[in-house]
Amino acid sequence: MGNAADLVCDFVNTYDVESATDSIPSPAALTAWLGRRELIGPADTADETDVSAAVDLRESLRSALRHNHDRDQEAAPPRSFPDLALRVVLTEAGPVLEPAASGVPGGLARIAAAVMEAHAEGMWPRLKVCTESTCQWAFVDSSKNRSRSWCSMKVCGNRTKTRAYRARRQTETQPRHL
Repeated sequence: MGNAADLVCDFVNTYDVESATDSIPSPAALTAWLGRRELIGPADTADETDVSAAVDLRESLRSALRHNHDRDQEAAPPRSFPDLALRVVLTEAGPVLEPAASGVPGGLARIAAAVMEAHAEGMWPRLKVCTESTCQWAFVDSSKNRSRSWCSMKVCGNRTKTRAYRARRQTETQPRHL
């Protein structure tokens, strides 16, 4: 498993807005996704309630990351996830958050712990979603001034700029009525 910020982005990106495809649409898919990231044990399996909790967490995170991009927009209402309980464990390396439950709820709680870890590392404000409305892909803004808007300048940035250019050109070429 990579760092906390990457895990959060990877989880948010389980739903691809552009293609409307979901990587965790079923209990089996959620089990496989969490298992590949070693967030659950090999014998753990998800059910429909877990899928619903995962989607709720994912879309709440997407909303929070959208707010990280543009602080002027209205923030999503505060959310809590009581079924994703965490506990503080004091280790030699320092305190860590660990899931209070096992299985799939524990795996989802590990994602919640990654959110807190990203915040503690100062990475939370750098987690954003692409401002291209048809994309909304989560990414880590690695720009020096934290002003990155798109997941990819070549794709989404180009789409946005081309759309704005065409709108300006259309306005300029329309006949004026006196």
